Amino acid sequence: MSRILVVDDEPQIRKFLRISLAANGHEVTEAESGEAGLAALALGAPPDLLILDLGLPDMDGQDVISQVRATWDVPIIILSVRADELDKVEALDRGANDYVVKPFGVGELMARVRAALRPRSPKEEVLAVGDLGIDCARRTVTRKGVEIHLSKKEWDLLLFLAKRPDHVATHKNILREVWGPAHVEDTAYLRVYINQLRQKLEDDPARPTLIVTDPGVGYRLKMG
Repeated sequence: MSRILVVDDEPQIRKFLRISLAANGHEVTEAESGEAGLAALALGAPPDLLILDLGLPDMDGQDVISQVRATWDVPIIILSVRADELDKVEALDRGANDYVVKPFGVGELMARVRAALRPRSPKEEVLAVGDLGIDCARRTVTRKGVEIHLSKKEWDLLLFLAKRPDHVATHKNILREVWGPAHVEDTAYLRVYINQLRQKLEDDPARPTLIVTDPGVGYRLKMG
């Protein structure tokens, strides 16, 4: 049973989430403000997942993300009415793992919860993504048993996404971690490498199903 902390000031949303999450086998703790949520995190062992609204009565949820990330490594799913691209990018850059816009479907949210709770892949693990095998220790990729040659940067980019399966990574985060802080604005450069990976890994690079685009935000590696 996973322990999930829900921070949202709307009682009806908290009730809906409590019922839906409990029906899927999760233990739910609730907080109605940013400060109450941070206090709940500080009590005992941190939860397995934080579901956080941005529009809180006492502080902006973006600031809650920053404060959480300063101390805890708990996965964070944002659940907000803010659908603006800039809000999504800021939340993900501050350290959120995923972003769901209200209103939302239960099925979609539960899929995002499962992805956020999926164990992180240790460096030595072989990841299976469809018909791909990603060997993190040997730095090799196979497709249907046949090894695919990747350049160093292509490999670094794929590994960065593979270690965050089903989690959107912003353009800025990818560029900073794979190319360095001096390249955080080089989105056109990143697009070239994403296209190169798709040419090598996708059945139909024009309709990617493995490395998918979150428009205006970034990319995610889909596990299934």
